[in-house]
Amino acid sequence: MRADPTADDGDPALAQSDAVGLGRPGGIVCRATTDYGMEDSVMKLTVTLDRDEDGVWIIECPAIPGCISQGATKDEAIANIREAIALCLEVRAEMGFPLTMETRQVEVAV
Repeated sequence: MRADPTADDGDPALAQSDAVGLGRPGGIVCRATTDYGMEDSVMKLTVTLDRDEDGVWIIECPAIPGCISQGATKDEAIANIREAIALCLEVRAEMGFPLTMETRQVEVAV
């Protein structure tokens, strides 16, 4: 299986949700294909995006353990996490690991 980190079906709303730029989890679409080139599925994964003390954007995909990247701008960070997701999915498939871990949202009174 290979994943295309740039796949977004031409719809910017699918490529990243509005929440990505607001410090809340947003969605990234990654199209997975089989080794035969046939389209397998489209995965929409939640990512978190935050700035560190040096102004670098840190982006992580909680559903894939260890899948984290960064960028000087939000757009660069998003492009980098797409690549990281594609590579992580490829390695997890080769190793026979589940592609993703279960994640959930919970409500907390504040």
